[in-house]
Amino acid sequence: MSNMNLTLKIWRQKGANDKGRMVDYKVTDISEHMSFLEMMDVLNEQLINRGEEPVAFDHDCREGICGMCSMYINGEAHGPDRGVTTCQLHMRMFKDGDTITIEPWRAAAFPVIKDLVVDRTSFERIQQAGGYISVNTSGNTTDANSILIPKEDADKAMDAATCIGCGACVATCKNSSAMLFVGAKVSQYALLPQGQVEATERVKNMVAQMDLEGFGNCTNTGACEIECPKGISLENIARMNTEFLKASLKG
Repeated sequence: MSNMNLTLKIWRQKGANDKGRMVDYKVTDISEHMSFLEMMDVLNEQLINRGEEPVAFDHDCREGICGMCSMYINGEAHGPDRGVTTCQLHMRMFKDGDTITIEPWRAAAFPVIKDLVVDRTSFERIQQAGGYISVNTSGNTTDANSILIPKEDADKAMDAATCIGCGACVATCKNSSAMLFVGAKVSQYALLPQGQVEATERVKNMVAQMDLEGFGNCTNTGACEIECPKGISLENIARMNTEFLKASLKG
């Protein structure tokens, strides 16, 4: 395949209080072997060479681990591929002459900082509300490896723990719901004996913080699971609802 020439329609916004707009850019000689972020690097190098402001976007590990590379590409969180973050998306998913629309996550709880960068500290505050377990510092600690856990429970807890908090679930949901994220964070502890100490307060506090941050309600459309780069299951939402009901009955 020969290199591609593309039109990029990118959301530009100077700051949270500024009115943003879509701006068209042309990029040429893009290899199918490039990652999407490498293509963005090429664009920014061209903009800098022309004395223009480069496009601000989040990135860190570029290995699909950190979840920072959050872009809404052609109407899909992380783009047209499945089970990948934006940094793992490759340009072979596009073809010569394509127009690619690139936007930030769109959610009131994720305000735009600049261009494609959004403030996702709302997720951190939800974590701080209950995403932890007690540490016994009395001298009577128990080696975690000595606590027997059924393999099915351990596997489900690990599956929930693979959530990287990128926010694709929120960006994809028509209601901007964070239920898949919170469900995953509640589930990873609810399934393990170590998580039982704070179980009641955890789910109540995390759900309360989620609501306080302004995320929408879940209406079970399932789009979040489809677009999640780690394939977090909807069953985690059901488990969180069960945990919340149990906590509410305890008072």
